[in-house]
Amino acid sequence: MRTLKIISIFLLIILPFFFLSHSGFLPAAGRIAGIKGSELIYARSQDAVTLDPAFSQDDESNKVIANIFEGLVRFKPGTTTIEPCLAEDWRISPDGREWTFFLRRGVKFHDGTPFNSEAVRFSIERQLPPQRTEGASYASFTFGMLESIKTPDLYTVKFILKYPYAPFLNNLAMPASAPIVSPSAVTALGENFGDKPVGTGPYRFSSWVKGKSIILKENREYWGKMPECPTLVFSVIKNNRLRSLALKLGIADIVDSLAPPDARYLEQKGFPVLQMPGLDLNYLGFFTNKKPFDDPSVRRAVSMLIDRKHVTELFKGSAIEANGPLPPGVLGYDSSLFPVSYDPEGARELLAGSGYADGLKFEIITYSNPRPYNPAGGDMLAEFIQRELAGAGVETVIKSYTWNQYKEALLNEEGNAFLYGWISDNGDPDNFLYTLLSSSQIENGLNTARYRNNEVDLLLAKAQLETEPALRERMYRSAIEIITKDAPWIFLNHSLKLYATSTRVEGFTPHFAGFTPLNSVKNNLQ
Repeated sequence: MRTLKIISIFLLIILPFFFLSHSGFLPAAGRIAGIKGSELIYARSQDAVTLDPAFSQDDESNKVIANIFEGLVRFKPGTTTIEPCLAEDWRISPDGREWTFFLRRGVKFHDGTPFNSEAVRFSIERQLPPQRTEGASYASFTFGMLESIKTPDLYTVKFILKYPYAPFLNNLAMPASAPIVSPSAVTALGENFGDKPVGTGPYRFSSWVKGKSIILKENREYWGKMPECPTLVFSVIKNNRLRSLALKLGIADIVDSLAPPDARYLEQKGFPVLQMPGLDLNYLGFFTNKKPFDDPSVRRAVSMLIDRKHVTELFKGSAIEANGPLPPGVLGYDSSLFPVSYDPEGARELLAGSGYADGLKFEIITYSNPRPYNPAGGDMLAEFIQRELAGAGVETVIKSYTWNQYKEALLNEEGNAFLYGWISDNGDPDNFLYTLLSSSQIENGLNTARYRNNEVDLLLAKAQLETEPALRERMYRSAIEIITKDAPWIFLNHSLKLYATSTRVEGFTPHFAGFTPLNSVKNNLQ
C-alpha cells in the first residue's frame, strides 16, 4: 500500500512536466503557474490523421473537423436529430429525388472568401469521379445516390438523386465527406489542405504539433454565436491513467476514452462523468442459409441459452445490454422492446422439436482482436459464449482469425455462426437495418447472416423512400419485431463511451458518434 502511495505522489509531481514536454503547447504552463486562461483543453488518446473532411476515416480526426467545418445541416447536440446549419431550410420534391437547400447568406470561410452554392458544388465534386481519389473513402457512402448537383443561384443548391433516399439528410450531417471546404484554400494548398484546413466553423485552425496537440482559435467572423472559449486545444495523452490525472491536476478540462476504473476513480473524486452509448452493435450472427441455423427455431433456441447480462459483465462497465439491432438514440429504437429472453428450459424444448433432442454442435468463427463494440476481444467473447452454451449441453468449436483473415472467412461462409459488429456512419436506422439485413445486401457481403425475409425487405425499402420521421419510425419498429422473431442475430451489447470533465466545465454534451462541436462549452476558470 505504501509503495502505491509513493507511486501516486510521484506521478502527481512528474505529470505536469511530462504533459508540458509532450503536448507541444503553452496553455498548460499558464495553468500550472496559476494564470487565468480562456482555453478549453480536450485530452484524448490519439492524434488526428487528417483535417480534410474528404479524406477523414477516423474518430480522432472527426472530433477536430467538427469544430472547424460545417455542413448544410448538423445533428442537434447529443442526438441524431437533424437541424439547419449552413442551409437555413430545405425542400424535398414529392417523388423524393430532388432536394433543394436554401443557403445562409453572409457566411465567410476562415480565409475571408464567401460561402455560397459554388463552394458546396466544389466540396462535393472534388470527391466524385473523375476527381475522386481512393483516399476519399466515405464519398461513395455519402453521395453514392447523387445523380447531379445544380446551382440555380449563389444561395440555392439542388441535389438530384438517382432514387429516393431519406437517409441522405443524415449523410449531410456527418463530419466526414459532407462538410463544406474553402475552394480557394483547397486549390492553393492541394494535398497540404489536410494540415492547414479552412472551413466556416466556430473555430479556425491555428497550429498542429503532430502526435501532441492541435490548437484552434475562435472564428471572430463566425455567423453564429461566438465560442464560449476563444482557444480550443486537442491534446494527446495516450495513457488512460495519465489522462485521468491530467484532469485531476487541472491541466485538462475534458477527457475521453476512459477505462471504467479510471471513470469510477474520477467520479469518486467529484468530477462529472458522462456516459454515452455508442452508435454500434455487437452480435452473434448465424448463417441462416446453412444447417442448423436455416431453422428459425434453432436460432431462437441458441438465443435463449445466452444471458446477455452476463455478456455485458464481461466488459466491466464499458458496454450496455442490447435489446435489439438499434442503439439508444437512433430513430426506431424502442426501450420497451424485449428480445428473445434467457430461457434454458424453453430452448431445450425448441431444440427437441427441431430434431436436436440429443444435443447440438456447431462451429463459431471469431476475430482475435478487440473491437470498439467488443473491448474484451473476439477470442474471449467466443470462449464465454462457449461456456454458456456448454452448460446447456450445446457443444461448440471456436475458430479464430486475425481481422483481415476473419473477413475473408465470413465471405467464404466458414463455420455455422460468427461474432461480428457494426459501427454506424450516419446514425440513421437504415445504416443498421437495410445495410445489414436486407436481402439485397447479401451479394455484397454486408448481410453476413444471409438473412432473407420478404416482409422485412419491403418495410426497409419503403422506409428509405419515406421522409416523414414518424412514418419511418413505424416501419422500422415493424421490421425489428419481425427480425427479433426470426433471430438471425443474437443482439449482445452496445459500447459505452466514458467521458469526464472538470467541475468548471458547463455545456459539454458528447455525441453518439464520438464527435462533438465544442463552441457552446463554457470553462469557468477561477
